[in-house]
Amino acid sequence: KWYSSLFQDDAIMSALYNTLAIAFLSALIATIIGTCASLGITAMKAKWRTVIMGITNIPVLNSDIVTGISLMLLFIAFRFTLGFSTILIAHITFNIPYVILSVLPKLKQLPHNITEAALDLGATPGYAMWKIILPQIKPGIFAGLLMAFTMSIDDFVISFFTTGNGVTNLAIEIYSMTRRGLT
Repeated sequence: KWYSSLFQDDAIMSALYNTLAIAFLSALIATIIGTCASLGITAMKAKWRTVIMGITNIPVLNSDIVTGISLMLLFIAFRFTLGFSTILIAHITFNIPYVILSVLPKLKQLPHNITEAALDLGATPGYAMWKIILPQIKPGIFAGLLMAFTMSIDDFVISFFTTGNGVTNLAIEIYSMTRRGLT
Protein backbone atom coordinates (compact mmCIF):
# COMPACT_ATOMS: atom_id res chain seq x y z
CA LYS A 1 0.00 0.00 0.00
CA TRP A 2 2.66 2.52 1.04
CA TYR A 3 4.95 1.70 -1.87
CA SER A 4 2.16 2.22 -4.37
CA SER A 5 1.26 5.56 -2.80
CA LEU A 6 4.95 6.52 -2.84
CA PHE A 7 5.12 6.46 -6.63
CA GLN A 8 1.90 8.47 -6.94
CA ASP A 9 3.00 11.36 -4.72
CA ASP A 10 4.53 14.13 -6.85
CA ALA A 11 6.38 15.73 -3.92
CA ILE A 12 8.06 12.44 -2.97
CA MET A 13 8.97 11.66 -6.58
CA SER A 14 10.47 15.14 -7.05
CA ALA A 15 12.44 14.74 -3.81
CA LEU A 16 13.60 11.29 -4.91
CA TYR A 17 14.74 12.70 -8.27
CA ASN A 18 16.61 15.53 -6.52
CA THR A 19 18.20 13.06 -4.09
CA LEU A 20 19.46 10.79 -6.84
CA ALA A 21 20.61 13.68 -9.05
CA ILE A 22 22.51 15.34 -6.21
CA ALA A 23 23.98 12.04 -5.03
CA PHE A 24 25.12 11.02 -8.51
CA LEU A 25 26.53 14.42 -9.51
CA SER A 26 28.22 15.09 -6.18
CA ALA A 27 29.73 11.60 -6.07
CA LEU A 28 31.03 11.91 -9.63
CA ILE A 29 32.50 15.39 -9.17
CA ALA A 30 33.91 14.58 -5.72
CA THR A 31 35.50 11.42 -7.14
CA ILE A 32 37.25 13.37 -9.89
CA ILE A 33 38.44 16.09 -7.50
CA GLY A 34 39.35 13.61 -4.76
CA THR A 35 41.33 11.39 -7.12
CA CYS A 36 43.27 14.37 -8.48
CA ALA A 37 43.85 15.60 -4.93
CA SER A 38 45.09 12.15 -3.90
CA LEU A 39 47.56 12.14 -6.77
CA GLY A 40 48.79 15.56 -5.70
CA ILE A 41 48.99 14.61 -2.03
CA THR A 42 51.16 11.58 -2.77
CA ALA A 43 53.57 13.78 -4.73
CA MET A 44 54.00 16.25 -1.83
CA LYS A 45 56.79 16.32 0.68
CA ALA A 46 55.98 14.69 4.03
CA LYS A 47 55.56 17.99 5.91
CA TRP A 48 53.01 19.40 3.47
CA ARG A 49 51.28 16.03 3.11
CA THR A 50 50.67 16.00 6.88
CA VAL A 51 49.25 19.53 6.81
CA ILE A 52 46.97 18.83 3.84
CA MET A 53 45.74 15.54 5.33
CA GLY A 54 44.93 17.34 8.57
CA ILE A 55 42.85 19.87 6.63
CA THR A 56 41.27 17.10 4.56
CA ASN A 57 40.12 15.23 7.67
CA ILE A 58 38.30 18.23 9.16
CA PRO A 59 34.99 17.60 7.29
CA VAL A 60 35.10 13.92 8.30
CA LEU A 61 35.69 14.70 11.97
CA ASN A 62 33.48 17.77 12.10
CA SER A 63 29.88 17.54 13.23
CA ASP A 64 27.34 17.66 10.40
CA ILE A 65 25.48 20.55 12.01
CA VAL A 66 28.67 22.63 12.19
CA THR A 67 29.44 21.88 8.54
CA GLY A 68 25.86 22.62 7.48
CA ILE A 69 25.63 25.95 9.30
CA SER A 70 29.12 26.96 8.13
CA LEU A 71 28.28 26.25 4.51
CA MET A 72 24.94 28.04 4.82
CA LEU A 73 26.67 31.12 6.24
CA LEU A 74 29.29 30.95 3.49
CA PHE A 75 26.60 30.80 0.80
CA ILE A 76 24.72 33.70 2.37
CA ALA A 77 27.92 35.76 2.69
CA PHE A 78 28.64 35.28 -1.01
CA ARG A 79 24.97 35.98 -1.84
CA PHE A 80 24.29 32.59 -3.39
CA THR A 81 20.62 31.74 -3.80
CA LEU A 82 20.05 28.63 -1.71
CA GLY A 83 18.75 25.80 -3.85
CA PHE A 84 19.88 22.84 -5.93
CA SER A 85 23.33 24.27 -6.67
CA THR A 86 24.12 25.02 -3.03
CA ILE A 87 23.10 21.52 -1.95
CA LEU A 88 25.26 20.11 -4.74
CA ILE A 89 28.28 22.22 -3.73
CA ALA A 90 27.78 21.25 -0.08
CA HIS A 91 27.60 17.54 -0.93
CA ILE A 92 30.70 17.76 -3.12
CA THR A 93 32.51 19.53 -0.29
CA PHE A 94 31.82 16.88 2.33
CA ASN A 95 32.30 13.95 -0.09
CA ILE A 96 35.81 14.86 -1.28
CA PRO A 97 37.58 13.71 1.93
CA TYR A 98 35.91 10.29 1.73
CA VAL A 99 37.19 9.85 -1.82
CA ILE A 100 40.68 10.94 -0.81
CA LEU A 101 40.66 8.49 2.10
CA SER A 102 39.65 5.70 -0.30
CA VAL A 103 42.16 6.47 -3.07
CA LEU A 104 45.27 7.27 -1.01
CA PRO A 105 45.83 3.71 0.27
CA LYS A 106 45.77 2.35 -3.29
CA LEU A 107 48.31 4.98 -4.34
CA LYS A 108 50.54 4.06 -1.41
CA GLN A 109 50.50 0.41 -2.57
CA LEU A 110 51.96 1.33 -5.96
CA PRO A 111 55.68 0.79 -6.49
CA HIS A 112 57.39 4.19 -6.52
CA ASN A 113 59.27 3.51 -9.74
CA ILE A 114 56.37 2.25 -11.85
CA THR A 115 55.78 5.62 -13.50
CA GLU A 116 59.48 6.13 -14.11
CA ALA A 117 59.68 2.70 -15.75
CA ALA A 118 56.79 3.56 -18.07
CA LEU A 119 58.41 6.88 -18.99
CA ASP A 120 61.74 5.15 -19.64
CA LEU A 121 59.98 2.76 -21.99
CA GLY A 122 58.61 5.68 -24.04
CA ALA A 123 55.23 6.40 -22.50
CA THR A 124 54.11 10.00 -22.16
CA PRO A 125 53.13 11.15 -18.66
CA GLY A 126 49.46 11.19 -19.67
CA TYR A 127 49.65 7.72 -21.18
CA ALA A 128 51.41 6.39 -18.08
CA MET A 129 48.69 7.91 -15.89
CA TRP A 130 45.86 6.55 -18.06
CA LYS A 131 47.24 3.07 -18.70
CA ILE A 132 49.29 2.29 -15.59
CA ILE A 133 48.33 4.38 -12.55
CA LEU A 134 44.55 4.69 -12.96
CA PRO A 135 43.90 0.97 -13.62
CA GLN A 136 45.84 0.05 -10.49
CA ILE A 137 43.99 2.52 -8.26
CA LYS A 138 40.58 1.83 -9.84
CA PRO A 139 39.28 -0.15 -6.82
CA GLY A 140 40.03 2.82 -4.54
CA ILE A 141 38.39 5.22 -6.97
CA PHE A 142 35.29 3.02 -7.21
CA ALA A 143 35.15 2.62 -3.40
CA GLY A 144 35.38 6.41 -3.03
CA LEU A 145 32.59 6.89 -5.59
CA LEU A 146 30.31 4.45 -3.77
CA MET A 147 31.12 6.00 -0.40
CA ALA A 148 30.41 9.49 -1.71
CA PHE A 149 27.13 8.35 -3.31
CA THR A 150 26.03 6.63 -0.10
CA MET A 151 27.00 9.57 2.12
CA SER A 152 25.12 11.95 -0.16
CA ILE A 153 21.92 9.92 -0.14
CA ASP A 154 22.13 9.52 3.63
CA ASP A 155 22.73 13.20 4.43
CA PHE A 156 19.99 15.22 6.08
CA VAL A 157 21.59 17.91 8.24
CA ILE A 158 23.86 19.52 5.65
CA SER A 159 21.11 19.35 3.03
CA PHE A 160 18.64 20.94 5.44
CA PHE A 161 20.85 23.97 6.04
CA THR A 162 21.93 24.48 2.41
CA THR A 163 18.61 24.06 0.63
CA GLY A 164 16.29 26.82 -0.46
CA ASN A 165 12.61 27.11 -1.16
CA GLY A 166 11.20 24.62 -3.62
CA VAL A 167 14.15 22.21 -3.55
CA THR A 168 14.12 19.21 -1.27
CA ASN A 169 15.72 15.84 -1.17
CA LEU A 170 14.12 12.67 0.14
CA ALA A 171 15.44 13.09 3.70
CA ILE A 172 14.07 16.64 3.95
CA GLU A 173 10.74 15.64 2.41
CA ILE A 174 10.29 12.75 4.86
CA TYR A 175 11.21 15.07 7.74
CA SER A 176 8.66 17.64 6.51
CA MET A 177 5.97 14.99 6.20
CA THR A 178 6.72 13.75 9.72
CA ARG A 179 6.41 17.28 11.09
CA ARG A 180 3.06 17.71 9.32
CA GLY A 181 1.87 14.41 10.74
CA LEU A 182 1.46 12.70 7.36
CA THR A 183 3.39 9.55 8.23
